[in-house]
This record gives sequence, C-alpha cells and structure tokens, in this order.
Amino acid sequence: MDFLLDYRFWILAYLLLINLVGFALMGIDKSKAIRHKWRIPEKMLFLSAILGGSVGARIGMSVFRHKTKHKSFTIGIPVIFLVELAAGIFLILKFSGLSN
Repeated sequence: MDFLLDYRFWILAYLLLINLVGFALMGIDKSKAIRHKWRIPEKMLFLSAILGGSVGARIGMSVFRHKTKHKSFTIGIPVIFLVELAAGIFLILKFSGLSN
C-alpha cells in the first residue's frame, strides 16, 4: 500500500481517468449525434483534452469516427497533446535533476 503515498501513482491514475473520460465523451457525443439528441458542447470535449485527456479524445475520434472532418479537432487535439507532452518532458527534466 506504499504506492498510494507515491505522487507518481496519483499522476498516472489521474491521466488514466481523464483519458477514459475523453474517450467516453467522444463515444457519447457520437451516439447522441446519431440519435439527434442533445449534444455534448465542443468546449467540453476540448476541456477534457486540455485537462490531460488528449490521447483518449484522439483515440475516441478514431474509434467512433467522430469529429474527424472538423479541422478544429483534427488539428487541435494533436496540438494539445504535443503541448502536454512538451510540458511533461519539461517537468520531468526540471524536477528529476536531469537538466543540469
């Protein structure tokens, strides 16, 4: 149970959860679009990606074939991922002592 005290466990758990949320939101929105029901706002789809779920959102786009014709998503989601990746690498280097 010592792993519960490790911040890395909680970071990974958060990233897994937010990516599952991003994936699920794409699936739910696609289902609602097919049935002509109330839709999830695009702001919410982007918010889940910005909060760390860009990989899940991108996989959801492919699996559900959703938002694949919208430039804001086909370009925006990968750009969000690249920014998150760069920030993650920066933080790892800064706080691991490898940047010295």
